[in-house]
Amino acid sequence: MSTKYKATTTEEAYFITITTVGWIDVFTRLNQKGVIVNALNYCQKNKGLEIYAYCIMSSHIHIFCKATNGFILSDVLRDFKKFISKKIVQQIQTEPESRREWMLELFSKEASDRHKNFKFWQSGNNAIELYNEKFTWDKVNYINDNPVRSGLVKNQEDWVYSSASNYHGKKSILSVEIISAPLNYGIKKW
Repeated sequence: MSTKYKATTTEEAYFITITTVGWIDVFTRLNQKGVIVNALNYCQKNKGLEIYAYCIMSSHIHIFCKATNGFILSDVLRDFKKFISKKIVQQIQTEPESRREWMLELFSKEASDRHKNFKFWQSGNNAIELYNEKFTWDKVNYINDNPVRSGLVKNQEDWVYSSASNYHGKKSILSVEIISAPLNYGIKKW
């Protein structure tokens, strides 16, 4: 099995992208985003996940993170993805959702023996090791600027479901480990 784009070490930080199958815009409801935030918070407190930057978009999640306390990041991400897929599919099945049949049909078509009834996430995590300061800050800026580039907000810090508010010193729904910007890289729009 290839280890390319997999977070198999315990010390390095990675830029992770987790994407729904078919880039389905699943995370459009507050309750779905709440499940993700709660699961990330749980992983921080109980699974050694150290988050430096994150952004929850409608079809994918970006996270700049690493595993600590002897945890392996790929294992933490596997458990996170498994929990999220079960919980959100359950929400789609039981709570008001205008796109219920359409989404469940797409998840079902992607299923295999391994995924039983539904496949929620694309395979892999597209993990890229952050190897120097410039690349790291490029990824932090990319993560925090994602909602701006997508036309969802005018300013990074206005997107509630990202770490931009943390870096702007504002109240945030999820705590992150703030990293200091070296003078020569700066932080976009700050």
